[in-house]
Amino acid sequence: MTRATQLNEAPLVGRTAVVTGASRGIGAEIAQRLAASGARVALVARSRDVLLHLAATMGNGAVAVDADLADEHSVTAAADRILDAAGGAPDILVNNAGIFQIKQLEEMTVEAYSSALATNLMAPFIFTRAFLPGMRARSSGHIVTIGSVADRSIFPGNGAYSATKFGARAVHEVLREETRGSGIRATLISPASVDTGLWEGIEFPDGGKPDRSGMLHPGAVANAVMFALTQPADVNVDELRLSRA
Repeated sequence: MTRATQLNEAPLVGRTAVVTGASRGIGAEIAQRLAASGARVALVARSRDVLLHLAATMGNGAVAVDADLADEHSVTAAADRILDAAGGAPDILVNNAGIFQIKQLEEMTVEAYSSALATNLMAPFIFTRAFLPGMRARSSGHIVTIGSVADRSIFPGNGAYSATKFGARAVHEVLREETRGSGIRATLISPASVDTGLWEGIEFPDGGKPDRSGMLHPGAVANAVMFALTQPADVNVDELRLSRA
């Protein structure tokens, strides 16, 4: 196999990657695609047994990093473990983990709202903050934020989710400006509804149930991530918005 053929089949060979929320759905799909493309992946989520199984099936040196992404100290500890294991900042960070619920504002508890803010907004900030210095020092790195159609559109019952996704889009845009010309790339990928287990048990304020037949497959989001990651080093994909054709 020639070097050109190897890079074509495994374009991320030799790179390290971190995927949060990697135990299921979009995160698991992204992690599997990264590993298949040659990256050594750190899988981050709460479910250690699930992560260990996924890491074993992926191979390529994949590791499980269990953490409660709603807990600041747990996230910080996970970031430190990744830095130690990788010997520095990873090449790729995919901030994917998120809490999704449908509740009207007056029905939402303070605890539930705080948990959404911690998981969807604070955890990505902690990981980004932890890895940015190392990325700057070597003048390379790619931070991918998995957003949502809800980071620009408002829906009833999305008081917490949209707030965090609007916030994540703002952080991405600030990050893009602060890293411009540094060698660090930043991409926001915002899909419409994706058919994952997050929809189980969801009921809309009007009593309706979600129609999952017309939703995107998680693979569509993984394809978008790979597209952004595999562009030439001097090309930044600022934002991708995905919808069902």
